[in-house]
Amino acid sequence: MLNQKDQTAYSNWNFLEPGTIVDNYMIERPLADGGFSSVYLARQLSDQYQVVIKEYLPRRIAHRTWGNVVAPKTDENRALFLKGRRLFVEEAKILAKLKHPNIVEVINFFQENSTVYIVMTYDYGKNLAFHINDRKGPLSEDFLLTVFPKLLSGIDAIHSNSLLHLDIKPENILIRPGGDPMLLDFGAVHPFPNGQEDRLGKVLTQGFSPPEQYGSSGQIGPWSDLYAIGASMHNCIVGKPPPRASERTSNDTLVPAVKAFNRQYSTELLEAIDWALRVDPTKRPQTVQELLDVLPSLKPK
Repeated sequence: MLNQKDQTAYSNWNFLEPGTIVDNYMIERPLADGGFSSVYLARQLSDQYQVVIKEYLPRRIAHRTWGNVVAPKTDENRALFLKGRRLFVEEAKILAKLKHPNIVEVINFFQENSTVYIVMTYDYGKNLAFHINDRKGPLSEDFLLTVFPKLLSGIDAIHSNSLLHLDIKPENILIRPGGDPMLLDFGAVHPFPNGQEDRLGKVLTQGFSPPEQYGSSGQIGPWSDLYAIGASMHNCIVGKPPPRASERTSNDTLVPAVKAFNRQYSTELLEAIDWALRVDPTKRPQTVQELLDVLPSLKPK
């Protein structure tokens, strides 16, 4: 039975109802609701294997109609809706080529109901935000050095394919048993260096998006994802996100981690976090390998 919140969501047609069949998959329940898509836990009808399905549904310009068809709200929105749908397909094609143990794997994508669905593997675990909130205190250096080098390896694979993630944050980092991370949600993925600027909109997350993502003049690049990594590591030891990057450009109140936590963590780790969090993109590590080179190694137990 659906609770009142879920009933309201379904009555507004934000989500496909449980039991809905799309292609060879049955929807089980919603997992997330973003500005451009809805994400579901689903099951393959052929073998009952659980998967995650991401549905293109940009709520600002489109809505769900009868028969679960997704359509633009007005004729004026049609061109933008179709462009976004094309970009969604391009995202699926790109992700289907990315194979790395620390990146969510796309196993299928298809068009139905006048929209597009991306099918991804489903892994058990809890996101990093849960671990931060559940701990109610700083996460250990061992935890950080178990999670982030592996995560950086996955990000390096993304950058090696001339792509940027641009939405790295604790909510998009799944921690599987044993501390094995997996990077999720590629809705903001962006080609680099010759990126398309005509996306449906920017994805900005307070505290994690770097200054160059806020303005039109800043050059985004691998250093932009590394700022988000620094912010995520900082979040692990502070318990809350850093100040909004756009505020830091005019009045930077962020106390360097190497000063605030010098007796709780190694100097090498704290200096790496501070380096990744530099406001000036040119003063950050420019590649994943540069950041990996300064991170301390996990000490054997």
